[in-house]
Amino acid sequence: MRAHLRTYRAFSKIIPRTVGYDKITKFPGKEKEMFRKSVKWVLALLTSTAALVLTSSSVFAAEALPAEGTYIKVIFAVGGMLGAGLAIGLGAIGAGAGIGSAASGACSAVGRNPGVQGKIMMTMLVGMAMAESIAIYALVVSLVLLYANPYKAFLFG
Repeated sequence: MRAHLRTYRAFSKIIPRTVGYDKITKFPGKEKEMFRKSVKWVLALLTSTAALVLTSSSVFAAEALPAEGTYIKVIFAVGGMLGAGLAIGLGAIGAGAGIGSAASGACSAVGRNPGVQGKIMMTMLVGMAMAESIAIYALVVSLVLLYANPYKAFLFG
């Protein structure tokens, strides 16, 4: 133990003290476990990113561009895909905000008056179902944009 302290004192003279230097070298208990978890998370993120970068060239490889005059079809398809993504994304955000608000209000109400928990729970579940229907409508709209676009026949005959 003394050799460790001598080494630490020798390095503390060479390396200037910075904020958190002791925490980087010596982790007590929970901080050590949190550091290990964060290192695992970062390594998993880097590994998945590397796998994505290495395999994306074969996944996104395209054949030759179609003949002249078909660019409008490509632009139309990309626009439909972007619209579908925005529809489901914004619909899910709205549903999540509504469900979170309903749960927050119900928890506050039960905390103030625990005797009416059954009525509050039933009202909360109905409100959550209504908020979730927004996400289902957004999913239907995005699927229509992707697979059964009504403007496709109008534009391309």
